[in-house]
Amino acid sequence: MNTNEINKSHNIENKPLIIAEVGQNHQGELEKALEYIKVFASNGADVIKFQTRDNAFLFSKDAYEKEYNSENAFAQSYGEHREKLELHPKDLHLLKKECEKYGVKYMSTPFDEHSLDLICDVGVDLIKIASFDLGNLPFISKIAKKGLPVVISTGGGNLDDVRSSVKILQEGINDISILHCVSEYPCTHDRLGLEAIQEYLKEFPNCKIGVSDHFNGILSGPVACLLGASVFEKHVTLNRSLKGTDHSFALEPHGFNSFARDIRRVPEMMPRKNDNTLGNEPVFIKLGKSIVAARDLNKGEIISIDDLSGKIFTKQFVPVRESINFIGSKLKNSIIRGGIISYEDIRI
Repeated sequence: MNTNEINKSHNIENKPLIIAEVGQNHQGELEKALEYIKVFASNGADVIKFQTRDNAFLFSKDAYEKEYNSENAFAQSYGEHREKLELHPKDLHLLKKECEKYGVKYMSTPFDEHSLDLICDVGVDLIKIASFDLGNLPFISKIAKKGLPVVISTGGGNLDDVRSSVKILQEGINDISILHCVSEYPCTHDRLGLEAIQEYLKEFPNCKIGVSDHFNGILSGPVACLLGASVFEKHVTLNRSLKGTDHSFALEPHGFNSFARDIRRVPEMMPRKNDNTLGNEPVFIKLGKSIVAARDLNKGEIISIDDLSGKIFTKQFVPVRESINFIGSKLKNSIIRGGIISYEDIRI
């Protein structure tokens, strides 16, 4: 992407949308979930995202009852483990109210049809389609019929999967964001593959393009922004040492604040200075060299490059960067060695 393309991608219409992905890092505790909203709304998030599952519907009986041996397990079977991480359906409206209170959007990923209906009844502002459901056209069709803005992650899928999913969404939705995603937890820096952002920008010009990464640092955000991304999703935690698979690579409040700050600074870093401050910065006023004579010069002499030098005074006279205007000019006055030379002293 050249400079003009970068500047074009950062116009005011492409104001970044920054999503704090709580997922289920609240560990099934309502008060903790509400705390996530408060903390990350004040640390740069535009959207707070959760996940919603009807586990008995989502998992087969065997998968639900399968023994779960993990240091991150909250129960002996996988289904019961997932239930421990789920908020009660009747409490979801409190998340919506808390998001409204702190001026952020409420978003959730429904992992099944029951959960899709539930979050829409509660009143989510945006729906997230997880990478697991990329290409799941029957489910995506149901989401499209809800008519809400949709963000879809592309982890584990190819371009054809993305095309077919977006085509179904566009039958009912105008506001679609496609997030390049690598489904590795965590994702190392050399596996991020951020060049995919530019491919999506060309392939889907009517969609917003962004990134959902599982990289445990903040550099991916500004780099993605430079490539043209305008939507950024990042896993968050109140404490990286908490029990659970997502905490170790998620950003704590300070890290997320820096992530959001640096993304928003990128467009401001791009434009060249176009005012009269160039060369008049305070450091040049204080320490800038002024043109002086390198030797005694006589009236009528033609100034050569070796006849000039620079010296710092208590104020600046003609800056040395303008020496090209003096070389080859005839002196109107004699100047002693070290003496200031001004435009009044030469014939151009």
